[in-house]
Amino acid sequence: MTSWGKKMKLTLTNVTKKFDQQTIIDDASFTFEKGKIYGLLGRNGSGKTTLFNCISRNLPLDGGQIAFDEEGVSRQNYENTDVGFVYATSHLPGFLTGYEFVKFFIEVNQARIQGIQDPSVYLLEAGIEEKDHHRLLRDYSYGMHNKVQMLVTMMVHADVLLLDEPLTSFDVVAAHEMKKLIIAQKENSVVIFSTHILQLAQDLCDEIVLLHDGKLTSISAERIHDANFEEEIIALLSTNSEKQQMVSKTVVPNEAGE
Repeated sequence: MTSWGKKMKLTLTNVTKKFDQQTIIDDASFTFEKGKIYGLLGRNGSGKTTLFNCISRNLPLDGGQIAFDEEGVSRQNYENTDVGFVYATSHLPGFLTGYEFVKFFIEVNQARIQGIQDPSVYLLEAGIEEKDHHRLLRDYSYGMHNKVQMLVTMMVHADVLLLDEPLTSFDVVAAHEMKKLIIAQKENSVVIFSTHILQLAQDLCDEIVLLHDGKLTSISAERIHDANFEEEIIALLSTNSEKQQMVSKTVVPNEAGE
């Protein structure tokens, strides 16, 4: 259930996730607030996608808890539909046109969408040209696939919006359009996106969170635009413990290419 207008937080408490006895997320705690965009930074294999899969309930926890805190009421039994997840690789039905897919999505989710409009309106907002609305999705480019995936995920204004490397497939113009859509989401959702691009995080985020050695650490907003910010982040993420070196050599489900 979407909490429009409510003060909402996503609270992680002592969250732990393991694969084959290897700890990926290690007793991590953090509170994310609605009204902010968080950039999740970490090295390849650090566990960013694993963390997203835990938040979205695609993976069970091995310890700790994740809860929605709404006006003093904690809710651990939230549904996975309360979390919008834009995957790094889209999975859209190629046998439908862009228009047909958005129309179908609206029909299935109409109770969760405010002010429903014609599918073409949404497609245009996402930067899909009118001439492409009735093309099959299998004929869309990689970037167009990602636009449509981001579009339908954002249409429902989920309480939490997770974006896994959301802008890497877009050209400069498309990336600018998507940035505006992402910024508009923070009014209704906790927005967290993972990225390897530090400049993107600086441009778009209210707060940056590092995932390193299985822990979550906040970087204050005041430091994001410091002249030596990039060097500080690189230094922090370059401090490899023995555990991090082992994780980097381990193939973890859903972490490949992260």
